[in-house]
Amino acid sequence: MRTTRPFGLVACALAALLLTACSDEGGDGGGGSDDRGATAACRLAKADVDVAASPAPAAGDTGTVTVTLTNRGSACVLDGFPEVTLVTGDATEKLGPDEGASAQELRLDRDTPAAFTITYVRGAAGDPAVKEARFALPGAEGTHDLEWTYGSVEGKATVSAFAPAGD
Repeated sequence: MRTTRPFGLVACALAALLLTACSDEGGDGGGGSDDRGATAACRLAKADVDVAASPAPAAGDTGTVTVTLTNRGSACVLDGFPEVTLVTGDATEKLGPDEGASAQELRLDRDTPAAFTITYVRGAAGDPAVKEARFALPGAEGTHDLEWTYGSVEGKATVSAFAPAGD
C-alpha cells in the first residue's frame, strides 16, 4: 500500500520539527520555554543576606568583608557590580571595583547563592570610623545596610564582582 509511505514521511518530518523547536541552539527562541533573556534583575527583598568578615587586625592591614546573597524568589540576574557605599557620620564614599575586575552577568535560580567582597585597609586610630556599608544590586531598587564593626578605613576600599557561592 502506498498510504503507509507518505504517513511515515509525515511522521518523520513532524518529529524533526518538534526536536528542532525544543533545541537551545539556533532559531529565534520563540518556540522554547527558555526565558533567560527575559529574566529580571535580582532584588534585595527576595534575597537572604549573610556576612562573613576577615577583619584587618591593625592599622595598615588588609581586611575583607564577604556578602553572600541567596535568591529566595524566581530566577533573576545580577548584571554589573554591586553598588557599595561606606558611611562615616555625615560623609559617604562610593566604592569602585577591584583593580582589573570585570563584571559578568550571573543568573541565580531560586535558592542559589552569589557573593561579593569588600576589600579595605584599616585606618589608624583617630581616622573617621565607618558606621555602615550600604549596598544595592545593579538594576534593582532598594538598599541593605550592614553595621560596620571593622574599624576605620584608610584610603580607598574596593568591591569585587559577583561570583557564584556555596558548594
